[in-house]
Amino acid sequence: MYSPAMKHRFLALSGACTLILALAAVLGTDLLPGTAFGKTVPTIPALAASVGPDSDASRIPESGTFAPTIKKASPAVVSITVSMTEHSPAVRGHFDAPFFGPGFGPFPNEAPPRRRQGSGSGVIISEEGYIVTNHHVIEGADEIKVHLADARSFDADLIGADAKTDIAVLKVMASDLPVLPLGNSDDVEIGDIVLAIGNPFGIGQTVTMGIVGATGRGDLGIKHYEDFIQTDAAINPGNSGGALINVRGELVGINTAILSRGSGGNQGVGFAVPVNLAHHVMTQLVDRGRVVRGYLGVGIQDLNPKMAQAFELPDARGALVRSVQPDSPAADAGLEQGDVIIGIDGEKFDDSRELRFGIAAEQPGTTLRLAVIRDGDERTIPVQLGEFPEENRGPERSFNSGSSSMGLTVDELTPAVARQLDLPAGTQGVVVVNVEPGSPAAEEGLRRGDVISEVARRPVAGVADFHRALRESNGSVLLLIQRGDHPLFVVLETK
Repeated sequence: MYSPAMKHRFLALSGACTLILALAAVLGTDLLPGTAFGKTVPTIPALAASVGPDSDASRIPESGTFAPTIKKASPAVVSITVSMTEHSPAVRGHFDAPFFGPGFGPFPNEAPPRRRQGSGSGVIISEEGYIVTNHHVIEGADEIKVHLADARSFDADLIGADAKTDIAVLKVMASDLPVLPLGNSDDVEIGDIVLAIGNPFGIGQTVTMGIVGATGRGDLGIKHYEDFIQTDAAINPGNSGGALINVRGELVGINTAILSRGSGGNQGVGFAVPVNLAHHVMTQLVDRGRVVRGYLGVGIQDLNPKMAQAFELPDARGALVRSVQPDSPAADAGLEQGDVIIGIDGEKFDDSRELRFGIAAEQPGTTLRLAVIRDGDERTIPVQLGEFPEENRGPERSFNSGSSSMGLTVDELTPAVARQLDLPAGTQGVVVVNVEPGSPAAEEGLRRGDVISEVARRPVAGVADFHRALRESNGSVLLLIQRGDHPLFVVLETK
């Protein structure tokens, strides 16, 4: 089993971090955060030591009230207001300006910019004035103000933000700041009592109570790295960036999102970024101004029992490699499409999300030994990680254009259609032009515009080739789908 300790190598750092003195402002440079005229001071505090399974995190106080805990914790939860300038789309003029000749008209008339306001919550986590909040709270802001429970207000500087985990760090120049101690989200268990503190709807600081409904919640499509604590403590708009605390008054999560089913309000399912993950991100943002992650260079997906059978695997654990980026660490190491990665440095894991966290946990340049199953045989492949690059993914597009026993209709993939679908150069296969509702293809998520490039691990050159490969299949068939620039393996049952 892929151990929690390995998973949370990405989520936690031990000990406080310090920064080094820079030249004073009188010499033309700014003093770095966390320094005081030659003396280094702590910036982001350490996480709490693990308390183990016999903690009191799920116990109601003997007094029957959480008031003492709230009185101690709530002053460190702040309200955040942001302002940003929005530019309206250009409005075209009504003159052709023939005087300037072809290509010079009509002229755009830009509407005047307007100011937009937003609000959220944050948590003071160090006496030096560092505040953690959500990236989406401050995204695009050109002015950030922090309002404390004691009625003080400060302009805040943005130290750094990480969209992939939805964490941002602010700093205010202030003294006598209340601080919320950091807990250890590795200790959080389903059923623990938690309290959410924030500023919902901008009405003022509010506290709600609930229990932890799930941990390690992912695959929600909210952020790239998802390892959420799920709770039914009421979280509403404005709570974003606020505190999720345990009954000891320790910060265990940063409230981030709700599942509202279109209502826009709390429905009893809220999500918080675990404090261990937030701690790792905060520390890197303060130290470096950005988050550095390991990079392997593969597209991966989860397995299911049908895929495990198709790939001759003992079970559905691991991560299926659906693509290998050219000139990436994975390509240099010899990883191939169709490989199944089942472990890192001797530790097994269950799914692609755990592999993603495991790789991101490591620093660029680290060499890992990957346990890989290829064609039914397990082997070890060493790989030296690179640094995770910025993603530049193009939008997925749909193509509106004989029928198979799987409930889909395909056509030839012409160069014109390939351009419409924004496919990588050299893509071959057949394009799906219709999927029958309720069919095996529909149940597995195939859609119009998908390109089937392989059937049973054999390349498909055209419609005739596709149907020939289907006829030779028996019972179920493994397809390689190209959806935009994202390949995907699918197993379909034939009738």
